[in-house]
Parts: sequence; C-alpha cells; structure tokens
Amino acid sequence: MTDPLGSQAMPPPLIADERIQLVDARNRPCGSAPRAAMRRFRYWHRATYILVLNAQGELCVQRRTLTKEVFPGGLDLAAGGVVGAGEAVHLAARRELAEELGIRGVPLQHVLEFRHAKGGNHIFGSAFLVRFDGPLELQPEEVAEVFWLAPEEALALDGVTPDTRQAVEALLKAGVLEVQA
Repeated sequence: MTDPLGSQAMPPPLIADERIQLVDARNRPCGSAPRAAMRRFRYWHRATYILVLNAQGELCVQRRTLTKEVFPGGLDLAAGGVVGAGEAVHLAARRELAEELGIRGVPLQHVLEFRHAKGGNHIFGSAFLVRFDGPLELQPEEVAEVFWLAPEEALALDGVTPDTRQAVEALLKAGVLEVQA
C-alpha cells in the first residue's frame, strides 16, 4: 500500500481502526465506527456465522488464538466475523470463510437471522451453512486449531463463544442441523 503521495509503503490499518457497519436496534444501517469504538460503546452491528459441516455431518470447531480481542482461546462453532462498513452480509461471509479457513468457491446457504444481545455484545447475526471436506488453511492470527465434532457434542464443550453457541442452537431448533444418533 502506498501513501497518497505515492512515496513509500504505508502499514495496513490496525484491526482496531477497521470500520464496522453500525445498525440500529431494528437492524437498519445507521453509520459506521472503528472496531474499537464499536466494542467500547457496545454499538449494534452485524456479524456473519458460517457453520462448516463435513460429509459425516460434523461441525468444524475453531479454537481462537490467545490474541483475539474477545474470548481469547475460546471455541467458535462457526467461522465468521463483523461486517465491514458498506459491506453486504453475504460478501462478508465469503470473506471471513476465506480468511479464517481458506475455503473459497463453495456454495453458501443462508439459513437464518438471529439477534444476540448478551455480555455487552449487540449483534444481528446472519447464519450460513457450507459443506466442505477439503483441506483447511488456518489464519494464524485468529485460528489456533480446528477439530470436528457432532453439533450436540460441540455444544457440550466448555468455553464456547456465546454468539456461535446461539447460532448452532438456532439451527438445531429450526431443523437445519441434524442431531446425530
């Protein structure tokens, strides 16, 4: 990246400076803010949740790195993240899936929307489902490891992030995910 004068390379923006799409309590866009401000002031925002299932119906569980800003070292039951300012939700889902797990070019199935308002987080979540059995390329800054479990076994784990837990529970309740016998 070059600066506006084209003289030298500029460092990429810090994650705290990344602009996030803000929404009101009815999920209507109402501006943007840096990620740090969104977290500090607990603004409503949008996020994507992509549940990755293999051919056996097992869910890809990610262990978050210890450097993550929220829930460091926790377990995510979905890939995903916040939606950038002006970014369409389905494009954010594709971006996050590619960044975190290296999954590209596979069909995403939008399955439901949900609202998460717990622990100071105010999120309108968009949940997607993808089936994938290929190799994963983990993003070292965000994903420490992955493993595969049946959805109900994943929900029984300690340390699951509350928003991804809610997404999986909503998909089970809606009958989108199957409980394995």
